Amino acid sequence: MPSLLLWLHIGFAIFTIGPVTAATMSAPRAIRSKNVPALQFIQRLTRIYSLGSLGVFVFGLVLGIVLGGGVLGRWYMTASMTLFIVAAVMLVIIDRDLRTAVQALSSESADDDAKVQNGRIAAISGLLSVIWLVILFLMVVPE
Repeated sequence: MPSLLLWLHIGFAIFTIGPVTAATMSAPRAIRSKNVPALQFIQRLTRIYSLGSLGVFVFGLVLGIVLGGGVLGRWYMTASMTLFIVAAVMLVIIDRDLRTAVQALSSESADDDAKVQNGRIAAISGLLSVIWLVILFLMVVPE
């Protein structure tokens, strides 16, 4: 059972966190070029893969419970779970900004070109990438 949970944990990490990171990192370019269909696609991808990435957390948590022995109480596990929750909140903020950017670029008014959302998405997605790398480091190099 633990090996199946580990496979699911790693599989969800590979097939959801990589794509959501790539999608969020490509959003600023779509905003700058005012490519609304591409931005709508990026928004949809971000929402789907963000929801899928919750599987990483769930299967990791279940794996920690199955392994027992205080695995979840170790400092690096607590730090990685806290960072994952922070990353999930950041993904919600990115999704909100993507929705706002789509609305701004779809409107008839040329006043709002979504520069605020562009900067915020770029900054948060960069920080999100660093968080994913720190979590990976904490999972590979414990104690």
